[in-house]
Amino acid sequence: MEVLAEPVKKELVRILSPENISFEEEDILCYSYDATGRRALPECVLFPHTAEEVSLILKMANAEGIPVVPRGAGTGFTGGSLPLRGGIVMSTERMTTMEMDQENMTAMCGAGVVTWDLSQRAESLGLFYPPDPTSLKVSTIGGNIAECAGGPRGLKYGVTKDYVLALEVVLPTGEILKTAPGKTLKGVVGYNLTGLLTGSEGTLGVVTRAYLRLLPIPEEKRLLVATFDTLERAGQGVIEIVRGGVIPSALELIDGVCLKAVDEYAKVGLSGVGAAIIVEVDGTGGLTERDIERARQVCQKMGALNIEVAEEEKRMKELWGLRRAISPALKRVGSLKLNEDVVVPRTNIVELIRGLEDIGRGRDVTIASFGHAGDGNIHVNIMVDRDDPEEVERGEAAVKDLFELTLELGGTISGEHGVGVTKSDYIGMELHKDTLELMMRIKRAFDPNNILNPGKIFKEEMERV
Repeated sequence: MEVLAEPVKKELVRILSPENISFEEEDILCYSYDATGRRALPECVLFPHTAEEVSLILKMANAEGIPVVPRGAGTGFTGGSLPLRGGIVMSTERMTTMEMDQENMTAMCGAGVVTWDLSQRAESLGLFYPPDPTSLKVSTIGGNIAECAGGPRGLKYGVTKDYVLALEVVLPTGEILKTAPGKTLKGVVGYNLTGLLTGSEGTLGVVTRAYLRLLPIPEEKRLLVATFDTLERAGQGVIEIVRGGVIPSALELIDGVCLKAVDEYAKVGLSGVGAAIIVEVDGTGGLTERDIERARQVCQKMGALNIEVAEEEKRMKELWGLRRAISPALKRVGSLKLNEDVVVPRTNIVELIRGLEDIGRGRDVTIASFGHAGDGNIHVNIMVDRDDPEEVERGEAAVKDLFELTLELGGTISGEHGVGVTKSDYIGMELHKDTLELMMRIKRAFDPNNILNPGKIFKEEMERV
């Protein structure tokens, strides 16, 4: 359904100028999907450069009742940037200003700055931006903030919200706000709007700038890869490493299905192995040596089939390549990947693993699991044939089984990917109806006409309008 009348289109061109707006079919198609593979067509794509331009667009959209969907790089797995009701996709990719304050160890970034570019700029100054989503070479800071992106380093360093000091944000009604000073590491004046907006999935405001905390870059790293005959042994190894006093910068678990797929994809000799864990430690020389040795001893005690410790940067990158090859390799396992990112308390990882095996057998589907086991965040991929309706139905039933199991174990149904549209049917499994109603009241306070990213997170909100 078209919602953009000709006067509206002319006003958009006036605000942005023709080179920053597209009504072309190829652009509309390119901005109609994200990593879920789902599609929803907008009527136009806008490329603002400033908060002032965003403000003018949102004021007009709010007055006219036009849906606006903010978009970073479209790497999300829950459909957060899909324009479900058509209207406008507002890409922040041209907001690429970046300023570094080396002395205060902070950075100011436009929402369109690519995470990798920020990381490299910080490292050139001896600084460190820890959040590292797997898509960091593509994903943008604005998108990371919208989803509160995590990554392998979450165990030791936390996730995006732990590094956001302040935001410049435009509300759906057009007001431009700055949520905090931006360079102070502390601040408790008023409500924590920075925290509220981080992880709000583009439903409360459009982030145009972010003020971020940086750390000194670690002196050195060590990496360990250990293989095991069973997934259960590997999962117990994860628990024992942290219990033994080691807090790795990354602690990843990879199951046998993923390892077999990677071996077929990259020929690395891991087919037939039950599971593997990757342990990365960083810090000063003495501590890294101590921590990697402790981790090695735990793996040995847990009956590891093989243990490799790497100190050279080149070899560490090669070993990390195993982890980064999983997603493309899994395309060989099934044509449709139902990708979930549940979190349980770390001590319940083994129970989660057992439960996943039961679900896979019970629903007759292949389940491939990997992820940030150190903080209990496992990416569970239910692999099915998209051309087999019965298998797809069994896979979707397995998703609900997974969420029920996760909640029974004291976990949450999303650790990094958000809710978007793919999990909106399940949000009531985790959150009480009074909690959901309060959240929807917050949404209505920020966005009374429900024009900003409508239909995301709250199914009830979508049905209300």
